[in-house]
Amino acid sequence: MKKTIFLLTVLLSAVGCKFKETHVIEPSMEGSSSIKPNIVYILTDQWRGSALGYAGNPDVKTPHLDAFAKASLNFKNAVSVTPVCTPHRAALLTGKFPTTTGMFLNDIYLPEEEVTMAELFKEAGYSTAYWGKWHLDGHGRTNYIPKERRQGFDYWKALECSHNYTNMPYYDNENSELQHWQEYSPFAIVSDAQQYLTDHANDDNPFLAVISIATPHYPHGSAPKKYKDMYPPASLSLSPNITEEFEEKSRKELQGYYAHATATDEAIGSLLDKIEELKLLENTIIVFSSDHGEMMGAHGVKPFVKQLAWDEAARVPFLIRYPSINENAGKVVNAPLTTPDILPSLLGLAHIDIPRDIEGENLSELIKNPDPNMDRAALIMNVAPFGANYKDAPYRAIRTKQYTYAVTPDGPTMFYDNLKDPYQQNNLLGKADLMQVQNDLDVQLHKQLKKIGDTIRPRSYYMKKWNYAFDDKRRAIDWWSWKEGKGIVQSPQSVNN
Repeated sequence: MKKTIFLLTVLLSAVGCKFKETHVIEPSMEGSSSIKPNIVYILTDQWRGSALGYAGNPDVKTPHLDAFAKASLNFKNAVSVTPVCTPHRAALLTGKFPTTTGMFLNDIYLPEEEVTMAELFKEAGYSTAYWGKWHLDGHGRTNYIPKERRQGFDYWKALECSHNYTNMPYYDNENSELQHWQEYSPFAIVSDAQQYLTDHANDDNPFLAVISIATPHYPHGSAPKKYKDMYPPASLSLSPNITEEFEEKSRKELQGYYAHATATDEAIGSLLDKIEELKLLENTIIVFSSDHGEMMGAHGVKPFVKQLAWDEAARVPFLIRYPSINENAGKVVNAPLTTPDILPSLLGLAHIDIPRDIEGENLSELIKNPDPNMDRAALIMNVAPFGANYKDAPYRAIRTKQYTYAVTPDGPTMFYDNLKDPYQQNNLLGKADLMQVQNDLDVQLHKQLKKIGDTIRPRSYYMKKWNYAFDDKRRAIDWWSWKEGKGIVQSPQSVNN
């Protein structure tokens, strides 16, 4: 059974839902906490913040999201707290940092004891639904996930992890027999989500719908030909920080990456059209984001690699449209946002009490009253680099609206002025005329770490603390042995802190 500390909230929410007026849409959520907005959260995979038309990319075609950006608030400096799948998703659902939950590696199990997004919204009277990639179950990548391990989501058409976009497997609610989407997965998933929205558009209670689309994550070659033909590799421009050794490889991968992005943009556009058709816009919060980016040859790091503090891996898109956005539509927020901030901000917008142990900051007031001059320090971290990143040093970093600053156990490693140097090619560490700025950033970083009781230690400390073990060859949590019936669940749930 989940934590019971929220029992009183459950009872009060049930009473409130029983007597609330139905089918009433007010022009503003403010002052009306009894009428809860629907939530549609569109989570993509490996879609970096620069790979969109509205972000200034000269090549990629994303007309539907470009239009949505004009109707939304754009957090242009949003970052992934740990730029890789499982840690981001765990932080998104719990509002906590990876060093607190122990969820800092791929393919580990998010403990049942954690209170999650779906559970909190259910307590407030919401229906909950999830589609697509999950990557929080830690019981292998294709095994059935029973309802008690779905962290509060009731409607369920999902799988732990697959990137077979042309024949993607999934499980349909309580049916433990593996199913397969019958078309390119972003279109198939969105089609099913459209039906769910249609079925629930007139419900008395609101819904939380998380639509987790696995594109534009590799393999890039599997993007539909129609979209790949839009991007001849020789025509694609490369960022100036892509090293010569990766120029040819990057153009080849960008063809499929952008093709997936354009196809996914089309799928998302049809979802947004359905929301408008169903007249749900005026009482629905819609978010578009991603779990992380990817390096794509920048800074001499090959395509597909993430986990790093450079913007290519860490900076993600984050658009949010909320009821009565009115004159705020199309505005840009320069103050960074990091993953644990998302859950408390959504709770704040929905007038739902925020549990005290949530560590992210409630940015709902900034969302309703965007100030382009506001600044804050958003925390990024990699506690235990794994897989392709195994040889990289662990780090803690902050992103402000102007700077990126990172520290490893051996000391500072990154100091970039992202306004003057958007491709992060000029490391300013140790510059005499900027030492005061560097020192200020160091103070801010350690202030953020102190808030969550974290310090910068070697990977071995955290692996031992949480009793994790890597496969000796792949230097990652072993998920592939589950196919042979030999898998072992690794999870922080058995650790007493």
